[in-house]
This record gives sequence, structure tokens and C-alpha cells, in this order.
Amino acid sequence: QILSRVKPAVVCDGHLDAGENKNKNKAKKIPRLEDYLSQRDYLGALTLLEFQREEHADLWIGYCAFHLGDHKRAMEEYKEMTLKPDCPLEVWVYFGCSLFFLGLYKEAEEAALKGPKCQLQNRLLFHLAHKAELKNLIDISSTSFEFAKELIRHNLVVFRGGEGALQVLPPLIDVISEARLNLVIYYLRQDDVQEAFSLIKDLEPTTPQEYILKGVVNAALGQEIGSRELLKFAQQLFQLVGGSASECDTIPGRQCMASCFFLLKQFEDVLIYLNSVKSYFYNDDTFNFNYAQAKAALGNYKEAEEVFLIIQSEKIRNDYVYKSWLTRCYIMNKKARLAWELYLKMETSSESFRLLQLIANDCYKMGQFYYAAKAFDALERLDPCPEYWEGKRGACVGIFQLILAGREPRYDLGLLPVLTLASHLLSFPPHYLFENVSSGLLFNHITIIIIIIMLIKKKNLKGHNVYFLELKATRCGVTA
Repeated sequence: QILSRVKPAVVCDGHLDAGENKNKNKAKKIPRLEDYLSQRDYLGALTLLEFQREEHADLWIGYCAFHLGDHKRAMEEYKEMTLKPDCPLEVWVYFGCSLFFLGLYKEAEEAALKGPKCQLQNRLLFHLAHKAELKNLIDISSTSFEFAKELIRHNLVVFRGGEGALQVLPPLIDVISEARLNLVIYYLRQDDVQEAFSLIKDLEPTTPQEYILKGVVNAALGQEIGSRELLKFAQQLFQLVGGSASECDTIPGRQCMASCFFLLKQFEDVLIYLNSVKSYFYNDDTFNFNYAQAKAALGNYKEAEEVFLIIQSEKIRNDYVYKSWLTRCYIMNKKARLAWELYLKMETSSESFRLLQLIANDCYKMGQFYYAAKAFDALERLDPCPEYWEGKRGACVGIFQLILAGREPRYDLGLLPVLTLASHLLSFPPHYLFENVSSGLLFNHITIIIIIIMLIKKKNLKGHNVYFLELKATRCGVTA
């Protein structure tokens, strides 16, 4: 049978033995407050005090609440007691202790001073003095600690190569002087020259680093928008740093003088300064790029080509300036085929069109007529222009004249591509020009070349069919 746990089983009093009566009487005995306090059972003592609510119970309730960690209740109890006219003076000290643990240090000090001088008051005032001094120290040092945190965040961006620069550096521009400079450098690396310029245009430089960076930004923007004023200002900044007594013999100072002469296009002076620091920048792609340009500008194309080719940076290698200078070096070093291959790797764009013009004109000037003819032919297809047609015609004539003079290897070059170009020029299919060619047959190059030169040099090509018949009738000498 299940017994109820709510109501105990009722037992007649007559059935209780003497031992049970003794236990019952003992259980009915009410504990005293001193018993709870001696056992540090403050919760039990508080419960008893609330149950009995005797005279002076408020003082003990505050005491128990304080030791239980309920400082708010203790404060309320002591505060209520201080409002009574017969409040003992030591209650103000207890009230101050409660306020202290609630963080109300000023109020705690005021309350403690209203109490009598005693050990507890002295201890409380010592703690309050410590907290007051500590707060002053925190207030004094907080600015330094905040600056240290911001400095660490700034340096982490620098050490990580600009990672998180846009999130960290802008708020620090007016806090850490280097933050502005590093943000400018970040924008330069991202090719956002306009943002870099807006950050540094109002900066009055006071250190060599600030002068150099401002010069770099002005030079970059001046080259981008074609502003002579910005380029002149950049040249003046570079000259100011490079010519100063403190920087003239330093590596940055010599680089500044090289940059100054570079903007003035005095490349002999550029090389003087770059050669003096070359050993420090052997693997620096930016240095090698500028060094190679100066070499090429002075006509040292062989050395310039070697320096251009050791550059590893994909960003520089994909730049049009790099490709155009390397193309010119190839052509000037009699390596027009490499220049043509460089063009073929480019996608169709305005830059590839400009590079094609460079190849056509430089190859023509250097007597590399085959690739000049190919370039002029490609230009004419992209932009039908009489100048390109004239260039192609002149290049074809140049090829044949070189072969006749024995200065162009006939079999290394191959006659087929030459005749193909000529056929495009004369506007009829190329197989008519070499229909007699079959395996085992050898051209009489001299005869064919003379006929083609005669055709190309004719002013009026509208009657090319007549010349074509003349060509067929001539029947180039062929031996089996």
C-alpha cells in the first residue's frame, strides 16, 4: 500500500514509548541565535531573526546579510537604522563597509567619518585611500595603455604586409603619425594613386620619409594624368632630400637623386646614382625595372634586356611599359622573333595595338623586314590605313632586296611566308606565285624575287592580273 508523503501517518499518543517522547521534546527545542553565529550559519541566523523579529534584530540582520555577501540588503538595513535618533554611532562604520563593497567609495568615506574612531574605521579608510589612488593611477595610465593598444594594432598591419589596413589605419591617422604614411603606401601598392594623393596632399613633410613618400605619390599621379606640375613638384622633393647634407650619402638619398634625374630624363646621371647602390638591390624588381629603363634609354639594349629578364614580379611583367621596353630591346638586339612572340601572348587591346605599331616601326628601322611586314599586315587588318599598306609594301621589298644581296638566309627564313605576304599585298592567292613548287623541286629565287619586286614597285596595282600573266609566262627556271 502506497503511503502519502504529504500527510504523515497518525499514531495514537498512547502507543508512543518513552524514547519517542524524549526525541519529540528534543525536536521541539528552538535553537538560539548564538548557536547559529558560533557555527557561522548566517543563513540560519538570518532566518531565525526574521522569524522572531526582536529588539535590535535589525543590527544582527545587517550583520548576517553582510557576511552572506548580500551587501545591498545590509546597506538598506544599516541605512534604515541611521535614520533613527537612537542609532549607535558604530552603525555608520558598518554602513560604510556595505557601501564600500557596493563600489560607492565616496559615500562610504562620508559614512565612515561619521562613526567613532576604531580599528574597523581605520581599515575601511585605508581601503578607500587605496581605491582612490588606484583610480587616479588608472586614469593617468589609461591614455598610455590605449595608445599602446592602437600602436600594436598599427604595427600588426605593417608586419602582415597591409592585411586589414583599411579597417585599422584610417581611425589612427590623427593618433599615430606613421599610420597616414602606411595607409598611403597601402594605396600605392593597390594602384589607387588618387586616394594616396588625397591623403598626403595637405601633409607638410618634416622628415625625409615624408618628403620621399610625397614625391613618389606626386610622381605617380603626374605620370598617370600627364601633369607636368606634379612631376616638377616631385622632382623638387626628390632633389631636396637627395641634396641634403644628412641624406646625400645614404641609400634613400641616392635613390632620390636617381629619381630626380629620371624625371628630368638625364639618364646618364640616373645610372651614376643607381650603380652606386646596385649591389644592395640585386633582387629588387622595382630597382631593376628602373635600372633597365635607364640602360635602354641610353641605347645599352643588351644589358637592358638582361636586367629586364631577371625581373620576377608578375605585376611588372604584365605592365605595358615593361613589355614595350623589352620589345624594343629584342628588336635592337636582332631578336625580332621574340618581340613578335611577346605580342602574340597579349590579348587584343589598345596596348597590344600600340605594341604592334612599335614592332612594325622598330623592325622596319632596324632592317628586320620580315617581322615588320607581319606587323604592318596585322595593323592593316585591324585598321585599314594607307600608311600601314605602304609600310607593308616597303617591308616586303626590303625582304627581297636583302635576299638578293645575300644578307637574308633564304632557307632559314623560308620563302613561303614571304610569298604569302606578297600575295596579300598583290591581292591574289599565294599558290599562283609558287604553283610550280612540289616535292623535290627547287625555286630559282632570283627570278621570282625580281618579278615580285617589279610588281610591288609598280605604282598602279589595279592591273595586277596583267603582271600575274607576265609572271606565269615567265615560268621561273626550275630543275628537277
